[in-house]
Amino acid sequence: MYIRTACERDLAEIGALLAETWHATYDELYGAEGVAAISRRWHSLEWLRQMLRRPGSEFIVADSGSGLAGMAYAAVAGAGSSVVELQEMNVLPSLQGRGIGGLLLEEMQSSFADASVMRLEVEERNRRALAFYESYGFVRLSRKKATQWVDATVITMEKRLDGQ
Repeated sequence: MYIRTACERDLAEIGALLAETWHATYDELYGAEGVAAISRRWHSLEWLRQMLRRPGSEFIVADSGSGLAGMAYAAVAGAGSSVVELQEMNVLPSLQGRGIGGLLLEEMQSSFADASVMRLEVEERNRRALAFYESYGFVRLSRKKATQWVDATVITMEKRLDGQ
């Protein structure tokens, strides 16, 4: 397994990976149709292409040599900000628990040399993701109602990257 920068030719496979992981994670919470609607919007080729081209961001994949096993995307919170927002990180359900998420997270953390904080949001009922991020030193900061997609509560988490 190796971690590399995503490219245009990966986008269709990334979209399929996102759809599979989101259905496995969220169908029970939002229903298959709700997850499909989210996927059509947030995992479309147009959306992924925008992510790939956004300045101040990193888009990486875990490549097994025979296909993609995971992906991660993060971006600087704003011009001159020392905060990086991890916006997506997913590993195929059949490959979870094998260290791929840790490889992606470690690479993402090292990709932003000037950043002092990495921040992310996790759906409150996604206990596996919450436990994963806590095991990597993220702490819970706050909880709020999500307003962008479905009736959900998200936990904001962050980790200091500068060793403090």
